[in-house]
Amino acid sequence: MKKLKLQNTSFKILVASYKEWLDILGYAESTVYYLPNHLQEFFYYLEQNNIKTVNNITTKTVKNYYQYLQERSNERQNGALSKSYLNKHQQALKKFKEYLQNHNHTGINIHLKSEQNPTEEKLNILTQSEIKELFTACNYSHESEKIRLRDKAMLVILYSCGLRRTEAVSLDIKDIYFDKERILVRKGKNYKERFVPINRKNAEILEDYIYEGRLLFKEAHLSEALFMSNLGNRLSGKSFAMRLQKLAQLTNNKNIAEKKITLHTLRHSIATHLLQKEVKLESIKTFLGHSSLESTQIYTHVLKTMEDD
Repeated sequence: MKKLKLQNTSFKILVASYKEWLDILGYAESTVYYLPNHLQEFFYYLEQNNIKTVNNITTKTVKNYYQYLQERSNERQNGALSKSYLNKHQQALKKFKEYLQNHNHTGINIHLKSEQNPTEEKLNILTQSEIKELFTACNYSHESEKIRLRDKAMLVILYSCGLRRTEAVSLDIKDIYFDKERILVRKGKNYKERFVPINRKNAEILEDYIYEGRLLFKEAHLSEALFMSNLGNRLSGKSFAMRLQKLAQLTNNKNIAEKKITLHTLRHSIATHLLQKEVKLESIKTFLGHSSLESTQIYTHVLKTMEDD
């Protein structure tokens, strides 16, 4: 359904926070996109029925809403909504209940029978051994050594340093401070700068790429970009994603394939691994460039979910 405009400020904030929560938990990009949209439709329904707060949501409210969904027409094609689509709406509400409970709220009662047996999505978090497999795949990821060195440097930046996609794309050579064992992230979220630590082993991987691999790219001497393309331009986010998919494929690991990892998966993974090593949440917050500790605390839920599996 086309995006419905909400009037209630608290509902707007909840949708945005819910989306960030799903993203940090490591769900697939499609899930992070669609479930908040479904929640927004639910809130729009609440507004139309003069329900102004989640505390006023009852079991009957949810059932009435679901009945409304079953009866509303499909905008893309004739007929009603598909069973699969209805299950997605259910998933959105069930995840929202989980979100509320995670944020010290009792949650909402959801007693809905699934239209079929939907498979619950697994969290896209790689284990440390799977990360090692990706690094190993860099040794034979391409016939050209410069690409192999770039692949490994890419993993260092996205996993070991936990940078976001746009942050990695925007990195320049001058942002790597080898003497201080730091990387300056100039174009962080909301344009906030931060320094990210880098250990000696990862620094050596970056040095190998910069002084041996990068120089072999077309017109490398004319660009400040850390990651270069074969055409002599700054490497795009799409190219980063394609190289990661190639590395995942080369591992021949079915578990990695099933997780359908993205660039953001690497960031989720390092955050979870740091938490497993009992690194303080405040330190992880600074490392990731989160604006609030609440965002970082979501990883404690990720870790608990993994331990319960």
